[in-house]
Amino acid sequence: MWDNVPLLRSIANALFGFSLVLVLYGTVRYVLRLPVFPLRAVELTAAPQRASVELMEKVLREQVSGNFFTVDLEQTRQAFEKLPWVRKVSVRRKFPWSLQVEVEEQVALARWNGAELVNTHGEVFAGKTEQVLPAFIGQPDTSAQVTQMYGELNNALQPLHQQITQISLSPRYAWQVKLDKGMVLELGREEMQARLARFVKVYPYSLAALARPASRVDLRYRNGFAAYLPGGNV
Repeated sequence: MWDNVPLLRSIANALFGFSLVLVLYGTVRYVLRLPVFPLRAVELTAAPQRASVELMEKVLREQVSGNFFTVDLEQTRQAFEKLPWVRKVSVRRKFPWSLQVEVEEQVALARWNGAELVNTHGEVFAGKTEQVLPAFIGQPDTSAQVTQMYGELNNALQPLHQQITQISLSPRYAWQVKLDKGMVLELGREEMQARLARFVKVYPYSLAALARPASRVDLRYRNGFAAYLPGGNV
């Protein structure tokens, strides 16, 4: 091997090239970390409606470090997404000296189990609001299912001009809804949409004509329903 001059020359060239790459890499890293590339601005693509600008500024002061090239975009995104009323955040570099932050805020659809909120994607989040919202009651990890059913049943109720103020999914996965005029509908665990559609179809010719509105209606019958009047009368 030591007598093979071409081989030795090739090895020497390879080692030199590798050393040069390491030197260049170290030099670039050093230059990029110099204070000549500071972040000079952070731009929000839209003014937040719910999220706190003050808390966003606090995140920038306390958790965002580095310059234009070295700032950790993923860490910055995660820090913003921990703020109240922030659902998703997109962070990108904007040449030459700024970051552009796009914030998607939570849109509250309902209250979840009396303690949290549910957004329009069926996700539970912590937040406080004075809005009048329907109540969702369900088991852990069923918020998306309850949200979808709420939308379907509310659409089915449109001919009656009534809205759902409370929807419940029991531990046995039976559905119950309460309407804005106080009526409670027992839908059971199967064929909920079909049962409600049948009720909506006959309601104008049956319960709507009663002198006293029904307080509860049990739709879990194969070919009809049972209406309970105030005071316990059927």
